[in-house]
Amino acid sequence: MGKGNWFLSIIEKNKGVLVMIFVQLVYSGMALFSKAAISKGMNPYVFVAYRQAFATLALAPFAFFLDRKKSDLLSYSLIGKIFLASLFGITLSLNLYAYAINYVSATFASASNNTIPALTFLIAVAFRIESFSIRNSPGIVKLVGSVVSLSGAMVFAFVKGPRVNFMNWHTGTDENQLKTNPVINFSSKEKWIQGCLLMLSANTAWASWLVIQAPLVKQYRAKFRLTMLQCLFSCIQSSVWAMSMNRDLSSWKLNWDLNLFSVAYCGVVVTGITYWLQLWAVESKGPLFVAIFSPLTLIFTAIISAFLWKETLYLGSVCGGILLVGGLYCVLWGKNKEAQKQANQEQTQPQNFAKEETIV
Repeated sequence: MGKGNWFLSIIEKNKGVLVMIFVQLVYSGMALFSKAAISKGMNPYVFVAYRQAFATLALAPFAFFLDRKKSDLLSYSLIGKIFLASLFGITLSLNLYAYAINYVSATFASASNNTIPALTFLIAVAFRIESFSIRNSPGIVKLVGSVVSLSGAMVFAFVKGPRVNFMNWHTGTDENQLKTNPVINFSSKEKWIQGCLLMLSANTAWASWLVIQAPLVKQYRAKFRLTMLQCLFSCIQSSVWAMSMNRDLSSWKLNWDLNLFSVAYCGVVVTGITYWLQLWAVESKGPLFVAIFSPLTLIFTAIISAFLWKETLYLGSVCGGILLVGGLYCVLWGKNKEAQKQANQEQTQPQNFAKEETIV
C-alpha cells in the first residue's frame, strides 16, 4: 500500500472525529469573529439581522433540492408556531448573545455554551417532555451533572482568583496596551456581570428552542425547509428590532472588512455548512458522539484568544471550565445509560411476545 493510500485510509477510518473537530473549530470561530466585529463598532442587532440573512441564503439550496420530494403542507397554524419558535428561540437567543458578547470574553461565550445540554434537560423535564427518576443512578447523575454544569458557568463568570500567565505573555505586556485592545474589552465589573447573565439567558432561550423543535419536526418533517423558514422569520424579526433600536442607516453599511466576513462566516459556515455536517454525524454516529466534542470549542477559543489577543485567563475560569465539562459529561453519561436501558427493553419485548405466542 502506498503512502497516499495509507493516508486516505486513515482519514476514511477517522472521518467522523475529523468532522467533529472541524465543527468545534467553526464554533470557536463564531465566538471569536462575533466578539471582534461587535467590539470594533458593529451594531449587535444589525449583526444578527445580516447573519440570519446569510443563513437563509445558505440553507435555501438545501431546502429546495433535498426536501423537494417531501410534500408536507404548511397550515396557518403551523406557520404561526414556526414564527413564534423563531421569535422566542432564535431571534431572542442570538440578539441576547450578540449584545452580551460585547461585555464578556469570547472564551466565556464558548464556555457558557456547555450549559445548553443541562439547560435543555431541565426545561424538558419541566415541560414533561423528558423524565428522570432519582431512584436509579442515570437519573441522579443527570440531575447532579446539570447542577454542576450550571455551577461551573457561575464560577467561570464570577470567580477570578490568581492570573494564569499563559506562556508568560502578561509578565512583559504593558497593562495600558492590553486595555486599549478593543477585542479584549476590559469591561467594568457591573457590565461583566450583566454580560454573563445575558449570555446565560441567551443559552436558556436556545435550550428552549431545542425543546420546541421536537414537536415541530413531528408536524413538519422537511428539516432543511423548517430550519430555513425559521432563519427567514428570524431575519425579518431581527431586522425590525434592529431598525427600531437604531435609526442610523449608516450602521447597515457593509464594507469589505471584518464585519462582512464575520456575518458571512456565522451565516454561511456556522448555520449552513456546520448544520449539514452535524446532521451527517448524528445520522452516522449518533447524537452522543456529536455531543462529546462540545468542550473542544472552549479549548480552541481559549488557545486562539491567548495567541491572538493575549486574553487573560484566571484560575477561577480554569476551575469553572473543568466543572462545566465535568457536568456536561455527567449529563451525557446518564443519557447514554438510559438509552442503552431502553434499547435493551425494546430487544427483550419481541422475545417475550414470541414466548407468549408459543405457549398459547
